[in-house]
Amino acid sequence: MTTGARKVAVIGAGNVGATCAFVLAERNVGEIVLLDIFEGFAKGKALDMSQGGRILNYDGRVTGTKDYSDIEGSDVVVVTSGFPRQPGMTREDLIGKNAEIISQVGEGIRENAPEAIIIMVTNPLDLMTYHMQRITGFPHHRVIGQAGILDCARMTHFIAQTLGCSNEDVQAMVLGGHGDTMVPLPRYTTVNGIPITRLLDGDTIEAICKRTAGGGGEIVKLLERGSAFYAPGSAAAIMAQSVLDDRRRVLPCSAYLSGEYGMDDIFIGVPIVLGKNGVERIIELELEDSELASLQKSGSFYKEQLCSILGY
Repeated sequence: MTTGARKVAVIGAGNVGATCAFVLAERNVGEIVLLDIFEGFAKGKALDMSQGGRILNYDGRVTGTKDYSDIEGSDVVVVTSGFPRQPGMTREDLIGKNAEIISQVGEGIRENAPEAIIIMVTNPLDLMTYHMQRITGFPHHRVIGQAGILDCARMTHFIAQTLGCSNEDVQAMVLGGHGDTMVPLPRYTTVNGIPITRLLDGDTIEAICKRTAGGGGEIVKLLERGSAFYAPGSAAAIMAQSVLDDRRRVLPCSAYLSGEYGMDDIFIGVPIVLGKNGVERIIELELEDSELASLQKSGSFYKEQLCSILGY
């Protein structure tokens, strides 16, 4: 981490990137650089955010650019660049298109912000996080994917909606790949400390878990054009703040495993301690055989795609 004034770069000024930058600006984290291949797009959104400072009482500097040299000195780089999902398209359909984009972005980060912590948002999340680490050559603990935070937030909302309680009192846990193979864990999901298994019947819990796994696709279908951005962008901002403030938040993120949960050489969603060095620690939960099998199945699915599609 650099000393002095703090700096965050957000690559991609689309809906997710702009939302992330806006949330970071509201939280006064420091200087924010919004980068996009369409310079006017990034500069326009940055200017709009800057003009909102008086209204929402924030003073952070937000600038737009298309030049990677402007991200120099960034403590954190959030990567949202890529094609969004379209109706009928899975996250995995995006692999080829977005891998090429991430290759270009990774080179820009490696050359201009070599000490940064990278937070990945581009889908397919777990594959693109692995790809980014390979392109940059950064230590594994400095490349993290935003996955479980969003999935947990979706599960939290569905539980709160069902119970008629506040989102704030629900704490969910979702592991595995950020996609249809994700693994919601009802045993580790509580409402103000009360396990949801004591509050909801099995069929209801199963329905919530299924809706959580398809949460992104549900929004894509409703929007018809585009995909989710408020929650994903906000989740990435929370991760960036945890790094910048060394908050050491315990969050489910896509992290590199080297033996944990019986998996190796893969990025997949697990609970981590997220601080100034990126992944400070991976937390291994005690899982039942069926839960561990589901998690490893999710890992195997992405491992196969890494080999067959990306050639790793």
